[in-house]
Amino acid sequence: MFARVTLSAAVLALLSGALPSGAALAAQDTITLGMVLEPPNLDPTSGAAAAVDEVVYANIFEGLTRIGPDGTVRPALAASWDVEEAGKVYVFHLHPGVSFHDGNAFDAQDVIFSLDRARAADSTNAQKELFSGIDKIEAVDPQTVKITLKSPDGGFPFKMAWGDAVMVDPASVKDIATRPIGTGPFRFESWRQGDSLKIAAFDGYWGEKPQIKSATFRFISDPTAAFAAVMAGDVDAFPNYPAIETLPQLEADPRFKVSVGTTEGETILAMNNAKAPLDNLKVRAAIAHAMNRKELIDGAMFGYGTPIGSHFAPHNPDYVDLTAKSAFDPELSRKLLAEAGVTDLKLRLALPPPPYARRGGEIVAQELKAVGIATEITNMEWAQWLETVFKGGDFDLTIISHVEPMDIGIYARDDYYFHYAKPAFKALMAKLQETVDPAQRSALLVEAQEMIADDYVNAFLFQLPKIGVADARITGLWENAPMPANDLSEVRWTD
Repeated sequence: MFARVTLSAAVLALLSGALPSGAALAAQDTITLGMVLEPPNLDPTSGAAAAVDEVVYANIFEGLTRIGPDGTVRPALAASWDVEEAGKVYVFHLHPGVSFHDGNAFDAQDVIFSLDRARAADSTNAQKELFSGIDKIEAVDPQTVKITLKSPDGGFPFKMAWGDAVMVDPASVKDIATRPIGTGPFRFESWRQGDSLKIAAFDGYWGEKPQIKSATFRFISDPTAAFAAVMAGDVDAFPNYPAIETLPQLEADPRFKVSVGTTEGETILAMNNAKAPLDNLKVRAAIAHAMNRKELIDGAMFGYGTPIGSHFAPHNPDYVDLTAKSAFDPELSRKLLAEAGVTDLKLRLALPPPPYARRGGEIVAQELKAVGIATEITNMEWAQWLETVFKGGDFDLTIISHVEPMDIGIYARDDYYFHYAKPAFKALMAKLQETVDPAQRSALLVEAQEMIADDYVNAFLFQLPKIGVADARITGLWENAPMPANDLSEVRWTD
């Protein structure tokens, strides 16, 4: 009902030649953004949901370093850093005069607290591996932090740029999940769960003040409702727009601009490698060869997306096209299932809310049926998927896009939900962490891509594009997504 009413209002506005009232009346220092998924909490240091970073990264929370819109590592709370002992020691020089939103000063002790909390034995940090190489952290003085690693790590500044590595306020950390307090240009204001979340510019921000004074994130998971909200001006921008089928209409409308960029999102049909018969390589290979990537991209993404054959982004310089290893071959799938002695196989397919998963799941089910594998589809809400599939490992198959940058290391984790953690792969990742030479690192990353492709750990489908729709007067939103983020620090309205 909501979608029909809103759409009707938008159509009337178009017929009258007027701008939707929401867009016409929008103050030039406020913005409303649409998001498909609502974050389960607001603590980027204790959960895996990308929706958390889409709200808080570079807005509420900051790290020692940060990722810029071009994917480069940039200074953040650390104005600069020195690399010593061939990459084994990093000395970070902090900006002076930084305070948290509650007025507490930020200094070296807060860095120690934040990183010790992230790497503690009882830490619930989803990317705890980022901190595993740290040996000790020392405060040289209030504005200088010395971090000594167990072995050289040329990628350490990149690791410190993740949302999982942001600096937190010791005094308010107990309420971080619902009332986050950081050092960023925006402070948390309010959260109407199931509807929207508001942030406001922080008057005491240490850096350049944002042009935007307040922002509202509206949670709209239904593609039809997302289209209606855009057309009616109820949202000013939808950075990850779900109703891809409506793009031609929006591209033809001068009120809007449409951008198609890249993400770090490897979209996969994840398999539970610990559960029979998915612990059998031939069964996993059979499933992978049953996937028609073109059919999936056309049907689930309306032609947007890049086929992938391993867990690696095609825009990365070290990417290897391995799609041929798992080429669409239903006859081979049936042959492999016969060789594995598997008949009458029925698997559970858990689908989270994003449209690529729901649409893709229907196509995957038909492709598996064509090779003799039945599926039982369960559509899950986001919190249910995180709890049951990601944390609990209670699934056979699921479709999800992993949007973290350079995250192939998750395949080395013993506790990760698809349960691979092959000893040879773990050794490869350990060697990668100790390697500083760029050419040697590239060779190791190629080997890693090939290993998980050869083991058919998952069925690798496509790289998720970043499709954004915004009011044509808005500038500064990220076109690409090197990190899951809606960084508002440089967003502004133009005439």
